[in-house]
Amino acid sequence: MDALNAIIDTNSKNEVSKRKISFSGKALITVTGGIGVTISLVAVAFVAPAFRRYCLPYVPATTEQIKNVLSILPTKEDTQKISKVLLDIGSGDGRIVFATANKGLTSHGVELNRWLVYYSRLKALKNGIKNAKFFQKDLWKYNISTYDYIVIFGVGQMMSDLEKKLVKEAKDSSKIIACRFPFPNLTPIKIIGTGVDTVWLYEIKRF
Repeated sequence: MDALNAIIDTNSKNEVSKRKISFSGKALITVTGGIGVTISLVAVAFVAPAFRRYCLPYVPATTEQIKNVLSILPTKEDTQKISKVLLDIGSGDGRIVFATANKGLTSHGVELNRWLVYYSRLKALKNGIKNAKFFQKDLWKYNISTYDYIVIFGVGQMMSDLEKKLVKEAKDSSKIIACRFPFPNLTPIKIIGTGVDTVWLYEIKRF
C-alpha cells in the first residue's frame, strides 16, 4: 500500500510539474509573441518610407547641420519682439524643432512615422518645451501657408515636387531652409556650409 501511495504521489507531482512547465511555456510564447508583434509594428513604420513615391528615410541631423540652420534664424532676442513660427518637414526625432524652439521660435514638426512623433511629443512634455508641437501627417497634404520658416531635410528626387508645393502654398516672404539637397529652380539667397552639411536659404517672393 505504501508503495502504491508513493507511486501515486510521484505521478501527481509529475503531473503538477508538467502543468507548471506547460503554463510557463504558454506564458513565454505569449510574451515573446507580443514582443515580436510590437517590434514588427515599430519596424514597419521605419521601413514603410521605402515603399512610398518618395523615400524619405529617418536620418538624424548632424550637429553641424543644426548649427547651420540656427545661424540663419533670428536671435532669441529678436523672436521675443516678433513672433515667428517654424515648420520642420519630416521632423524625425524632433531635434531641429527642439533646437529652434529653444531659440524662441514657435516650432512645429510634421512627420509620418507615428513612433517618432510619439517620441518627440514625450520628449517635449518631459522637458517642458511648450512652444514645440508635433503632428503625424503626410507632408504633401499638410497646410504650410501659416509658417514664416520652413526647414526640409529632403532627398534629391523629391525636391522638384516639393519646390512646386512651396511656391504655390507658402506665404509671401516666408524663408525656406533646404538641407542636404537644393531646389532645382529657386535661387538661394544664402548658402552655408559644405558637403552633406550644406544649407540653402530661399525666400518666397510673389510681389
